[in-house]
Amino acid sequence: MAPIVEGRLSGRIAVVTGAANGIGRASALRLAREGADLAVVDREGEPLHTVGHAIEGLGRQALAITADWTDAVAVREAFAAIRRRFGRIDILFNNVGQSARERATEFHMSEEETWRFVIEVSLLTTMRASRLAVEEMRARKSGRIVNMSTESAFYGDVGFVDYAAAKMGVVGFTRSLARELAPYQINVNAVCPGAIRTRAHDRLPVEVIDRVRTSVPMGYVAEPEDVAGVVAFLASDDARYITGQSILIDGGRWMI
Repeated sequence: MAPIVEGRLSGRIAVVTGAANGIGRASALRLAREGADLAVVDREGEPLHTVGHAIEGLGRQALAITADWTDAVAVREAFAAIRRRFGRIDILFNNVGQSARERATEFHMSEEETWRFVIEVSLLTTMRASRLAVEEMRARKSGRIVNMSTESAFYGDVGFVDYAAAKMGVVGFTRSLARELAPYQINVNAVCPGAIRTRAHDRLPVEVIDRVRTSVPMGYVAEPEDVAGVVAFLASDDARYITGQSILIDGGRWMI
């Protein structure tokens, strides 16, 4: 895993959505270890507040907000609360999103209601939160936005048509927004994880996990911290000349 750079994000205010578990949790803690104060958001209040306490245990400030990111009113209220507490947002990690999970099917059996849910939670939440962050970032001519996409958008896994479409939408959104905001010194990039050991991954049947692992050239499933290190890098000044990029974190399964 990438080494932690102590103090690299000192004085920064970061927002991490979907922060209660998995990649969101690992990324929030990584940003805190590198010096950022954080607002963390998730629907699951109890594990979210545990993350908030862990951030405070690292000596950083934390604001935990329980909210459903598909609720536009709740998102606006959350951003208002973040600004009341911290005054600004330097880093936004749009991590919220999910596939159809138990409703996933091949496309010919899929239902429009499911497509709409997946696109809402995996694409529109990213656009909605970014819209509420960019105006103030533009005014300051400073900011970092990291969006969560997926390897599936490039690889085209069977049974994930809606998810791949939504997350490739995130890639297009990232590129266009990056070009629009580059004159204001705001960097916008995406991370595209492949097989990562999260709750959703661990729910898969053993034979599916084995098939995924054998398809990865490096031969193993990564941990959430492997993604968190890339998020922290993209949020830092070390990545100041990187924008509009989609970085695959998949052990070489898909290469661009």
